[in-house]
Amino acid sequence: MKQSNECCKVDAVVTVDSKGQIVLPKDMKQKAGIRPEDKLALIGCERDGEICCIVMVKAEALGPSIKMSIGPLLEGAFK
Repeated sequence: MKQSNECCKVDAVVTVDSKGQIVLPKDMKQKAGIRPEDKLALIGCERDGEICCIVMVKAEALGPSIKMSIGPLLEGAFK
């Protein structure tokens, strides 16, 4: 069920293989503009000493504005 006022939703569920790797679905890579050799930063969010959420961001997008773009999204996840 999609709601037009949501900015974040589950677009795919991926599986970690025996080597610890995941494959990003083609349509997700296309929508995000991810190309071979692009760098992605993984941001782990902790709750009670364990990582409960992993956010993937293009490394080129990291900087002062990252808190503004990811912060509000994560606030709602912990309510």
